[in-house]
Amino acid sequence: MKVAIVTGAGSGIGKAVAMAFGREGYNVVLAGRRADLLNEVAKAIGPNALAVPTDVADAASVKALFAACKETFGRLDVLFNNAGTGAPGTIMLEDLSIEMWQNVVNVNLSGVFYCMQEAFRMMKDQSPRGGRIINNGSISAHAPRPNSAPYTSTKHAVTGLTKSGSLDGRKYDIAVCQIDIGNAGTDMTEKMKSGMPQANGSVAPEPTMDVDNVARTVIYMASLPLEANAQFVTVMATKMPYIGRG
Repeated sequence: MKVAIVTGAGSGIGKAVAMAFGREGYNVVLAGRRADLLNEVAKAIGPNALAVPTDVADAASVKALFAACKETFGRLDVLFNNAGTGAPGTIMLEDLSIEMWQNVVNVNLSGVFYCMQEAFRMMKDQSPRGGRIINNGSISAHAPRPNSAPYTSTKHAVTGLTKSGSLDGRKYDIAVCQIDIGNAGTDMTEKMKSGMPQANGSVAPEPTMDVDNVARTVIYMASLPLEANAQFVTVMATKMPYIGRG
C-alpha cells in the first residue's frame, strides 16, 4: 500500500486531498498545527490514516513528522506540500511588519524546503527507491493580487524550489512537481463571493470551483509512474480574472 504525507491536512485543500488519497487506498499521514482537526479527518479516512500535529515552520517538528511516517508505514511515496499562510490583504506593502513577512516566509518557503529535504532523505534510501513530491504553488506563483507581497514572493520561490528539486531528485528517482491552484472553494475563499480587490483598484466578486477538482488533479499527478512527471499543472475556476486583461 502506498503512503502519502499531506501538510495542512486539517481543512480546505489539504483535507480534500487527504480524503482523496484515503479513497484511493493510500496510507495517509496528516500534518497540521491543529490536532483536533487532524483527528477529525483521520477518523473520516479510517484506520489507514495517521494524524501527526506538525508546525512546518519548525525544522524539528518536520523531522518528527517524517520519523513518525517511517516508523508507522515504513516508506513514503508521495508528499503533498500544501501548508501555507498569508499576511492580511488589507495591509499595504509599506505597512507590513517584519513579523508578518517572516511568518509567511517561514511557513510558505522554509516549511516547503524542510519537508522536501526530509522527503529526499527517506525516498532515496527506501526500497523501491524514489517517490513524488507535489508542491502547492498558486496562481500567485505567476501573478500577484493587490497587497500580497509576502504570499506572492514565497509562491514564486516555491516554483524555484520545485525546479531545483526536480533536477536534484532525478538521480534518486524522485519526481518533483507543482500544482498552481486558483479560487478553489474553501472556507478561506468564501469572501470571494462578496468581492476581492482587483488590480485596477475596484472590488469585484470572483467565481470559485469545487475543491474536489483540486483533489482529483493531485491524485492524477500522484498516479503517474516515476518515469513521467506533470511538472507544472494549473487548475483554476474557469471564469476567474486571471487569463486576459481586466
